[in-house]
Formats: sequence, C-alpha cells, structure tokens
Amino acid sequence: MLTRIATFLDTAGVNAIALRDVLITFGLRVGTVIVLVVLFVIIGRYTSRLVKLIIRRFLPRPIALRVQTLIDPITPSFSLVGTLILITLTRSLTILQPYPPLYITLEMLTELGLVAGLAWLTSRLLRQFVEMYGVDIIDRLGQGVNELLLVCETAINIVIWTFAVVFYAQNQNVNVVGLLTGVGIGGLAIAFAAQKTLEQLLGTVVLYLDSPFKPGEYIRYSTITGEVYGRIESIGLRSTKIRTAAKNTLLIVPNSIMANLDIENITRGKKIMVLLYLDFPRVLGDREKALVQQVVVRCTNTIYGIDPGSTNIALLDEPEAGISRARVTFFILGSTENSIQIRKRLLELANERISSELKDYGIEFEMLNEPTIYVESPITL
Repeated sequence: MLTRIATFLDTAGVNAIALRDVLITFGLRVGTVIVLVVLFVIIGRYTSRLVKLIIRRFLPRPIALRVQTLIDPITPSFSLVGTLILITLTRSLTILQPYPPLYITLEMLTELGLVAGLAWLTSRLLRQFVEMYGVDIIDRLGQGVNELLLVCETAINIVIWTFAVVFYAQNQNVNVVGLLTGVGIGGLAIAFAAQKTLEQLLGTVVLYLDSPFKPGEYIRYSTITGEVYGRIESIGLRSTKIRTAAKNTLLIVPNSIMANLDIENITRGKKIMVLLYLDFPRVLGDREKALVQQVVVRCTNTIYGIDPGSTNIALLDEPEAGISRARVTFFILGSTENSIQIRKRLLELANERISSELKDYGIEFEMLNEPTIYVESPITL
C-alpha cells in the first residue's frame, strides 16, 4: 500500500520528503495556535477579576461596590469575551496565514464571536442594571414604575444588536447600505408576489416579540363562530396550533390572525401572595397599632401592580414575651417573570419606606431573616 502511495506521489511530481516537511510545518503551526488558545482561555477566566481590580483602583469605594454587584452574576460572559479579545489583539491566528482558507475562516469566526460576545455582555449588563438600580432611579425621580421600563430595555437591546451586526458587516467589508437597498428592492417584488405569506410571517414576528402566549399555556378568545378555549401546542413560522379543551381537536390558526385577536391568557392569570412579618420589641398601644396600619397601607398601595384592596394587616400581642407582631399580606399581579421581578423590587423599596416612617414615629421593629415570603396563587376566574 505504501509503495503504491509513493509511486502515485512520484507520478504526480510530489516529493515525499517535501510533503512530510509541509505536514510537519502545518502541524507545528496548528499546534502553536491550539496552545495559545488554551493559554488565553486560562487567562480569560481571570478577566472579571482584572476588571474588578481596575474598578477598585480607580473608582470611589461606594461606586466600585455597586459596579461589582453588576459584574458578579455575569462572570462567565466576561471570561468568554476576555479570551476572544486576547486572541484578536495578539493576532495569534496570523501563524496560519500561509493557509488562506483556514486562516480567513478562523479569523472571521473569531471576530464574529468577539462582536457577539461584546453585544451579549452589554445586554446582560443592561439587564443587571435595570433589575438592581433602574427601579430605584425612576422611583427617586418621582415617576411611576411600570412595564414601560421593560419596553425600554427591549428597545435598547435591539439597538445594541443592530449596532453589532452593522459593525461586523462593515469590518468584513460588506456594503451595508447597498445590501439594504438591494434587499428593499427585492422585498418589494416579493411582497407583491407573496403578500399573504409575508403577512403570516410578519404575524409570527409580532407574536415572538410581544409574546402574548407561549407553548403550553391556555388561552381563550372569541371568533365569529363562538368562543375558543385551548392549550397552545406550538407556534410555527406560518401558524399557531391550539389543542381545544372541549373537542380535543387541533385548531390551526394563521399567525397573522392570532396577532390581531384579543386574547385572554388563562395561564398567566396568577397572582403572588406576599407575607411580610414585623416584630416589635414591646407591646404596642392602640394608637401605635393604628399608626402601623396607616403607614403600611399607604406605603404598599403606592406600589404599581398590587391588587387594590388586598392589603391585610394582623397585629398580634404576646404579653408573656413582651412583644407585638404584625403580619402583612397582599397580592402582587403580573403577567411575566420580568414584571414580577420589578414589583418585588418595588416591594423592597416599600419596606424601606415603612421602616423609615415608623422610626420617625418612634416605633422600632425588626424583620425576620427572611422578611418577605412569596407564594404563587392562581387568580379566581
């Protein structure tokens, strides 16, 4: 077999020794790149620590602590981006320049990963900032906190990813303006030829962006023929499949129609019961109990998303222990996990206000180690 290969190489004019040298050189270059990448991965794991060190070194301590709380939950993202930055800045892939197809492919993938990683990191930092400080800032400005905060977050994320796509395209010498012009002209021609199909695809985009329902959720809506109640089986590119509750049949509805319907999402019709305990170091008098009820009701009723009139306060005295305990219960309403998180953050601010106002009245109290308990409960239809 080896004799046949050698004969073939000689026939083709390829020297076996030269081929061996080429393969050895290629192996050494690839091996060097692999070693460098492994080294950069190890160094990249310490990117977040390096960023924290720089923050502590050049920023005042209060600001540095706040920035560190933003970085801690997204440490893996810093590690990935740090590795890609090292690979790009050191130009380690230039070792493979004698092999243009491999070099160009790896260079393009590395730059794509770096741009996507930076966009993802920026998006995660934005979400962390909104969750930790966005509610506080808007509340201090005296503005009402609602789902508009989530809409703004989504809009900024769209801007971030659009900028990332344009930047990468420009870096790859792609004429973005010309591409968009060509797509626009071609899009007009396609729009006239496949108007219905595009309408359904646009409905799909609207459903995924707005997310009025997800697979597994129960919905109800009205049509000309009557009311439809069922479980979402899947959301496809063209249509949504619904398993009807009464007949157990599969209803297939175009997404363009679903996007324009008034839909009642039964699954998301839930509320979270909040239990808040306040322990007072002495038995409260009637006047002090009235003040506690007044302060708690006023502070909780200002929270956006609380079920109106659901606040209930029970004050219990324990004369033997010489203390009083207040149990506060109310319900938080929300359709998505993000909106629930905003309401929980508002509740933390309300707790701080309750503490501040009661102390102004000379009423001291302590909260338990786990002061707030959340219990999910379905809304009664």
